[in-house]
Amino acid sequence: MYVLTDQNNTYRCSLRGKFKNEFALKKDKLYLTNIAAVGDMVEFEVTNGNGGVIHSVEDRKNYISRKAPKVKGASYRGERLEQIIAANVDQIILISSVHEPEFNNKTLDRFLITSESAHIKSVIVINKSDLITNDEIKNWTDLYEDIGYPVIVTSAFTGYGIGELEKILPNNITLFWGQSGVGKSTLLNVIFPQLNLKIGDISESTRKGVHTTVTSIMIPVNETTFVIDTPGVREIDPYGIKKEDLSHYFRDFEEHLSNCKFNTCTHYHEPGCGVIDAVEKGDIAFERYDSYLRILDTIEEDLHF
Repeated sequence: MYVLTDQNNTYRCSLRGKFKNEFALKKDKLYLTNIAAVGDMVEFEVTNGNGGVIHSVEDRKNYISRKAPKVKGASYRGERLEQIIAANVDQIILISSVHEPEFNNKTLDRFLITSESAHIKSVIVINKSDLITNDEIKNWTDLYEDIGYPVIVTSAFTGYGIGELEKILPNNITLFWGQSGVGKSTLLNVIFPQLNLKIGDISESTRKGVHTTVTSIMIPVNETTFVIDTPGVREIDPYGIKKEDLSHYFRDFEEHLSNCKFNTCTHYHEPGCGVIDAVEKGDIAFERYDSYLRILDTIEEDLHF
C-alpha cells in the first residue's frame, strides 16, 4: 500500500496488476524491496474517496539506496538487493549525534559514500551539541569541512544551529537520513512545529536509538519546499559499488589516486600506492582511511535479476 499526496489531498493507493507481474521474481530469487519509493512522481487514478491505483512511475532524476537487509536464513554472499530510500531529492541532510547514540565517523562515512555514489549533495549535521563541549566536536567538524562537506552543529534542545539548518531547506526536496535516535524528527519538529512528528527515546538497555518513524514520508512544507523524514537505520551498506571504484567516492583520496603505480590499485596492500603514501604523510586522515578499509572489506558483488 502506498500513500500519495497532491497539493490538496492524501490517497491510499495500490499498484496496478501490471507492476506486480513485471517485477515478480522466481521463488528461488529474492524479492524486490520497493517498486515505487518516496519522492517518486506517479500517475494514479482515484477509484473511491481517498483510494486509488498507481498506473505508472515516472523516470527518476536520481535516487538514494542501500543494500537491503539480509533475508532470514540466507547464508551465501552476493544475494542482497537494492532498497531505495528516496527518489528525486535535491540534497541529503546526514544527521549524526554527539551522544546517545555516540558519534560514529565510520557510520557517517558509509552514509557519505552512499550519497556520493548517487551524486547527490550532502550536508552533515552533528546534533545534540548541548551534551558535549564544542572543543570535542571541533576535531570532527574540521576534518569533514577540510574534505569539502558543509557541517552544521545543532542542538534541538537549545536551538543552537537551527537557523543555519533552516536556511538551506527552502525550495528543495530534502532527505533527512541517519541512525536511529540521532534526532531527525526532533529537528524537523523544531523547524516546522506544525508537523508534530512522533519522537522517541534512547533504549536504556542498548543506549542506541529506537525506531519511532516507521516509514519514510515526504512532507510538503509549502508549494516549493519538501522534507523527507525516514526511519532510523542500524546499518548502512552502499549498494552497487565495486571494490575498484570505492576510492573514487572518498573526496580526500581524489588528488592522490593518480600517484598509484597500478591502475587497479585497491589502496590496501599494493606497492607504490599514492593513497597509502598520503595517509603516512598525514595528507589523508587515518580515520577516513580506516573507514575506507572497513567498507572495502564488506563490499559484496551485487546480483541483478
